[in-house]
Amino acid sequence: MSTFPYWRYDGTALAGLIQRKEVAPEEIVDAAIARLEQLNPKLNAVIHKMFPQARAAVREIPAAKPFAGIPFLLKDISQEIKGEPMTQGAKALRNNLAKADSEFTARMRYTGVTILGITNVPEFALMGITEPQFHGPTRNPWNTAYTPGGSSGGGAAAVASGIVPIAGANDGGGSIRIPAAFCGLFGLKPSRGRTPVGPRFGRAWQGASVQHVLSRSVRDSAYVLDLIKGYEPGAAFAPPPFDHDYRECVAQGPTGNLKIAFSTRSPLGTAVHPECVEAVTKAAGYLSSLGHFVEEKEAPVDGEAIGKSYMTLYFGEVAAELSFLEPILGRKARFDDVEPATWMLGLLGKVTSSDELVLSLHEWDRAASRMELFFEDYDLYMTPTTADPPSKIGELDMKPGEVSMMKWASRLNLIKIAKKSGFADDLIIRSLKRTPFTQLANLTGQPAMSVPLHLTAQGLPVGVQFVAAKGREDTLYRLAGQLEQTEHWIVVEKNPIFRES
Repeated sequence: MSTFPYWRYDGTALAGLIQRKEVAPEEIVDAAIARLEQLNPKLNAVIHKMFPQARAAVREIPAAKPFAGIPFLLKDISQEIKGEPMTQGAKALRNNLAKADSEFTARMRYTGVTILGITNVPEFALMGITEPQFHGPTRNPWNTAYTPGGSSGGGAAAVASGIVPIAGANDGGGSIRIPAAFCGLFGLKPSRGRTPVGPRFGRAWQGASVQHVLSRSVRDSAYVLDLIKGYEPGAAFAPPPFDHDYRECVAQGPTGNLKIAFSTRSPLGTAVHPECVEAVTKAAGYLSSLGHFVEEKEAPVDGEAIGKSYMTLYFGEVAAELSFLEPILGRKARFDDVEPATWMLGLLGKVTSSDELVLSLHEWDRAASRMELFFEDYDLYMTPTTADPPSKIGELDMKPGEVSMMKWASRLNLIKIAKKSGFADDLIIRSLKRTPFTQLANLTGQPAMSVPLHLTAQGLPVGVQFVAAKGREDTLYRLAGQLEQTEHWIVVEKNPIFRES
């Protein structure tokens, strides 16, 4: 077993050690495997291991690759690796093997990373927690009684515990930023079209979902984006061009004083936890002390309309997912094939009309237009990443009575009646009230990041979100690089699992 303390380094630092021949890539991979075996029983972050493949691959990776030999994990949805399982957290897909690498996987391979395995997700990546019935819950390294968030919760727990320095993630409504917030990590969702979503799709979740990584350091995130961004054949969207290096932006910091608007009010009008409010108000003070202009002002969009339009997409995509299961199951999907919440979302999708979906996409475009005008006056928009700190494992489980109600509503075909009675609107509020801030950037296609600037009284991280104009990841990276150098940045090495190492 390797004794090299590789978990103390980010990916860029490890790459430097390898390039200077201070440590061999094989030694780093052995150290990562040893740490994974040590910590995964506590965290359940990795649900599929690829150790023989990793040890074979690291011997063949050209030394000139920028991340040659750096251990990496893929996410169990939309980041396929040929011949390996891709279950999407669902028991119905327990035997599903990927037929080809996703374009994201192919580009990450090209960077030189060594893939160790695949990380846990909630079923079909639908929740802001990672507690699938099939694989069991993933736990937060800061306190294993709590969730690491979702849907990239497995990747977040793996990075926050030092199993890997970077891990694959994707974000269709907050799935990079929410787990980054809960695990004290840096997480940036790129602009729509900046990273690949193919080859099977030209768009993911109608453009709401994008691929990237979770990381401990800002520079690792920026370097990965430099390496994987670019034109993808068949892609439905192209972002504003950026021909410079994001990594340089991190090192340079802001080019001047930024004008930043902020709000701590939930766009749904629901409660925001005092710790999440404090995270933003403290950040406003930090930013002012750095010379930036900070002003309280809400985004010029209808928050409830945004939530409703997002959930209309949600319903339709889950209904489509149930249809995709039919050729795999050899029959139509049934209640017991998926989790109860998935089934109910799918049923709501079945009774959502095509005009409702089209009108919801129109709402996305109106919001995008309003936000572009907003960013003529402001460089960034700051909010809490989430409205609540991490929940306890099992805290958000459905009650037996709720499961029974859903089952009977399904059998009696009452879903249309339930939808007309306002059940769907009620579900939207209940589904999004803990995480109401992140969806806007997905619908408008703008880049957004969560930065670790606050620990609660219980010692759990919560994040601060910044949104920029479409195509302006550089502005986000510049500010993140500046904040990372201050004492306000929460370093992940403070969590108990790191302290025990």
